[in-house]
Amino acid sequence: MNEMKDLFNIVKQKVERDQQGTWSKGSITYFNAMFDELKEVKEEIKPGRQCYLEDELGDVLWVYLCMIRHMEIEGKVSVDGIIHAAINKYKERMDGLNEGKSWEQIKMKQKKEILKQQNKLNETNN
Repeated sequence: MNEMKDLFNIVKQKVERDQQGTWSKGSITYFNAMFDELKEVKEEIKPGRQCYLEDELGDVLWVYLCMIRHMEIEGKVSVDGIIHAAINKYKERMDGLNEGKSWEQIKMKQKKEILKQQNKLNETNN
């Protein structure tokens, strides 16, 4: 995981530079770039292209991390919140699967819970 921390530190440097320049329009710049990068990944999903595929997947990761960092600065998300949400969500799903529950059952329960969380946040912000 130290490599992820190193990568995210580089992302933070890049986003700081983006804010000083004129080409970046914030998170939407990276959101739009994500689609281009995913198309490039699709082109490299074929036998004998491992190095190219890994390179393109690295680009997707880079663009995603830049996007969420911009979103954090814009006050839309918390990077820690995203990480904790993903850990909780998929841990609960895997635990549920191991207990014999279906993915769909778990998803439905989680959707109800996230609606409650959002409603509570909305009340706090109003």
